[in-house]
Amino acid sequence: MKTVLPLLLVIVCILPTLAQESKITGKVSSTVDGAPLPGVSVILKGDAGKGTLTDAQGIYTITATPNDILVFSFIGFKTKEVKIGSETTIDAPLEETLNELSEIVVTGTRSVGRTVLETPVPVDVIPIQDIMGELPQIDLAQMLAILAPSFNAVRSQGGDLDSHVDPAQLRNLAPNQTLVLVNGKRRHTSSLLIITTAVGSPSTSVDLMTIPASAIEKVEILRDGAAAQYGSDAVAGVINIVLKKGTDKLTGSFTGGGYLNSGGDAGSLTDKGNPDGYNYQLTANYGFSLGAKGFINLSGELTQRRPTLRPFVNDWEVYDATYLNNERTDKYGNPVITNPELIAALGSGNEALASSVKTSEGLMAARGLEPEDFAVYAGMPAITLGSTFYNAEYALSPTTTLYAFGGISYKFLEGYSCYFRRPAQTDRFNYLLYPNGFRPQMTSNTADYSSTIGLRSKAGLFNMDFSNTFGRNKMRIGMVNTFNASLGSNSPVEMNLGTHQFSQNTTNLDFSRNFKDIAHGLNIAFGAEMRVENYKILKGQEESYTTGDAGTLTITQDGLLVGPDGKPLEDGSSTPIVDANGNPVAVQRGDQVIIKSLASNCQCFAGFGPKNERDEYRTNVAAYIDAELELSEALLIAGAARVENYSDFGGVVTGKFAARYSILKNLSLRGSISSGYRAPSLQELNYTHTATVFLPDQNGVPQPVDYTTYPTNSTAARVLGIKELSQERSKSIGTGLTYQPIIGFEITVDAYQIDVKDRIFRTNSFNAAEVGNNYDEVIGAQGEAQFFVNGGNVRSKGIELVGNYTTSLTGNSQININLAAIFSKNELIDTKVVDLNVENLTDEQLVEKYLNRSVIGQFETGTPRTKLIGSANYRFGKFSSMFRGTYYGSVTELSTVSDASGVYYDQTFSGQTIFDMSISYDLTMNLKLSVGGNNIFDKYPDIMREENRGFYLYSNSQQGSNGAYYYGRILFNF
Repeated sequence: MKTVLPLLLVIVCILPTLAQESKITGKVSSTVDGAPLPGVSVILKGDAGKGTLTDAQGIYTITATPNDILVFSFIGFKTKEVKIGSETTIDAPLEETLNELSEIVVTGTRSVGRTVLETPVPVDVIPIQDIMGELPQIDLAQMLAILAPSFNAVRSQGGDLDSHVDPAQLRNLAPNQTLVLVNGKRRHTSSLLIITTAVGSPSTSVDLMTIPASAIEKVEILRDGAAAQYGSDAVAGVINIVLKKGTDKLTGSFTGGGYLNSGGDAGSLTDKGNPDGYNYQLTANYGFSLGAKGFINLSGELTQRRPTLRPFVNDWEVYDATYLNNERTDKYGNPVITNPELIAALGSGNEALASSVKTSEGLMAARGLEPEDFAVYAGMPAITLGSTFYNAEYALSPTTTLYAFGGISYKFLEGYSCYFRRPAQTDRFNYLLYPNGFRPQMTSNTADYSSTIGLRSKAGLFNMDFSNTFGRNKMRIGMVNTFNASLGSNSPVEMNLGTHQFSQNTTNLDFSRNFKDIAHGLNIAFGAEMRVENYKILKGQEESYTTGDAGTLTITQDGLLVGPDGKPLEDGSSTPIVDANGNPVAVQRGDQVIIKSLASNCQCFAGFGPKNERDEYRTNVAAYIDAELELSEALLIAGAARVENYSDFGGVVTGKFAARYSILKNLSLRGSISSGYRAPSLQELNYTHTATVFLPDQNGVPQPVDYTTYPTNSTAARVLGIKELSQERSKSIGTGLTYQPIIGFEITVDAYQIDVKDRIFRTNSFNAAEVGNNYDEVIGAQGEAQFFVNGGNVRSKGIELVGNYTTSLTGNSQININLAAIFSKNELIDTKVVDLNVENLTDEQLVEKYLNRSVIGQFETGTPRTKLIGSANYRFGKFSSMFRGTYYGSVTELSTVSDASGVYYDQTFSGQTIFDMSISYDLTMNLKLSVGGNNIFDKYPDIMREENRGFYLYSNSQQGSNGAYYYGRILFNF
């Protein structure tokens, strides 16, 4: 890179002498009525990276040479090509046609943009700026989830931090196997490592919520392996977010909506409440012209969401006998009065009341409490979000354009993702702070920043693009309504648990050229990339991760371990602490004896302490070559090769070959084969934390157990024999066809198979008793250790169908019908050979520990393998309407718990169909009203079987349990 930068500076200085470019302006209009057409794409043929859009008056400005050809394209109009020659003003009237309903796309190709039907691999184009006003959803991930069947963003309704980022997935693979670009440049991921995803793998993901939908022109989804073209992570495909370029037009909206909260069919198992989850959003977008040389487009978004609460009202023990009968003592042996109502009733001689308050039901009634007050809360978190984005270009000279884009966002989130701590759980209870128990709540404050700056120009005969992209995601994690039981009543009830930060800097230098005279056109592209990444875990406040002495007694004199009454002191379960003969234990001065085993750390989610802190860097250097050759009008072939070198994983080479053959003018076959890889993220390599997991006891009641996730370079991993993580490698094949049987009707069908070797999963827990070999000296006698491992080889395959039909019914009405579907299957091909240093587990038990059936079930059947989306959009004059149905196929969850006969508590959830609808009306030329809803018929998924009702009452793998959502929106356009 040291030699590249001086060379680049020399190139930039001499660029103006290499070609005679001039400014070209003009107006684009419709041939029907002469009306100007805003948003028309104007690009130079053979250079899709250099282009612009027409403004509100249909005016465009672009720099070009006399030999260049302008390409004008717009949905619903015939694409037009005009050679510039000596002209500096070129108007372009466009003819309407239903044969040009596919947008020009650039993702997956470095040649001139092609339509969806012309690409050698499948690409979905979602025109966000045109349709977002009529969608019930208000953030990008959820919009894409109901528009593209291969895209998923399963929104967790609990699970600690898993609900703080919506993970974006393609083709039912993990979120970290999908690459996200913005304007063709790599987007940084969230700093958060999502531990439990819908497909069973720990994963990082781009937080799409930090990108305002109001800033987006369109989203291109490349459904094909593209690691050879774009680098690591592009195993399942690529999502490219294209930002707006328009100027002199103010657009925006205000949306308000909420959930019905009917409770579904759960009856007394849930608490039917008033409408909840109210959310409000204000968006705005405006573009400024920078003279005739450029533009800057600004977008902003303010969103506030209130939580949705979906309680699971259970019959788990609230108060135990020791609480109800005032039988608890402190560590000194003094009695702790937990049921003063009982004392008052006995003092007044009211035997009936005394008998009543000695039961959980009676004491709850006396305190004005109901079972609903102790319920587990699933649901969506409360979110306050503010974000702003910009996109800008400026022509420095006729041959050089400076561009920049990026944004900042701030998100505060507060979620109900923790179990209620009941007074019966004596190791996590404090009467003075929470006499009736408490429900911890997790919070996060996320600051996200991104900035790209670059130059597009010409270097000799080649188009050149030099850019630098920096992104950082910083999340401060907190907890409210909690405490550290081992600190006693002096514990804070709100805590800073620590901060995670991920930064990424990517420098790209790309060259391309279209040789128009070779066959029917040859495009060559090559370039280099350097990426530097940094991941940090910063510790939280001390009380969030320490062990206090509230339950530990320091002996002041030799004697017996007895209380003021001379009786043996009692442990946390009110059992006397005695020796083997039933006598008080002898102690000596200076001894420290644990009387009450009070839980350490912040409740629900331990803070990150000094042992968790990390500050890790790595670099990646890559080079690629990419070529597309049109051998004839009917045959296109394309290939790419890429070499990358990681500072921590070494080198890797990937390749891709694709082709498209037109059997008929309206029927084409296409196919591809590629290799890919994904290096483990810095988060996967370095994440370490202790969390509370609830496991059912012999009565089926979830009880807390603290699990620690250790990195593979830790002592705990090495002693056990866990190997360090290696990169995942993939092979993808795909084939399909595109067909346009009549004007306005388009069909694409694609089949794919993706094999991933060494897929990363998380193991089940190992404890000291199971491992033996003095493992308690490493993780503690009560410790439970988990690890990320290359658990096995997996396969994802499926068939995707996309159909689109548009026609005019009358002179001023139009209907558009879309049908999209994916039929997929995931399977674990084989598990990695397990060879660990374990003394007390059989080979069968060890395999189950390494990759348990629940994790396998999540990957294979944990998300719908069939997803169908059918929609109809109708426009008539000032009215427009949308009606959409979405079918989620059945889901099967595998359990690790079985009955006395060894039958596992597996459950299959039936397929679900939900409907969305919106109706819009143009109030004036500048204002539009839209009303509608998502899941308008209030469809809830199946209820979980009784044995599996831990945190959730309903399945969370299909549409979730939020129920019906209704909204109203005002859109403005000035």
